Amino acid sequence: MAQAAQPNAFDANNSQIQVEHDKKRRQFVIRLNSHDRAVLLYEYVGKKTVDLQHTEVPDAYRGRGIAKHLAKAAMDFVVEEDLKAHLTCWYIQKYVKENPQPQYFEHIYQ
Repeated sequence: MAQAAQPNAFDANNSQIQVEHDKKRRQFVIRLNSHDRAVLLYEYVGKKTVDLQHTEVPDAYRGRGIAKHLAKAAMDFVVEEDLKAHLTCWYIQKYVKENPQPQYFEHIYQ
């Protein structure tokens, strides 16, 4: 007997995950289904400085590694654009600590 797919059966380890960067709204987004999405918000606080402010994943999708995709995309953006970053968001702080890339540390205000 075939099982119906669960509405929140999102697999965060799936290589198909696409993080969209909405530069106009200053956010990184992962669309989880037709109406749910995970977001990472940032603001420019100087010409070459961003504040990575907040990461939010809907309750039903938490604990699946979704936020790490947003964090990686944000930190890669900071490095690629040669920006400096304030890590206001606790999750980004955790991500950088657990993924100690030298290129990240060069771009973070301590």
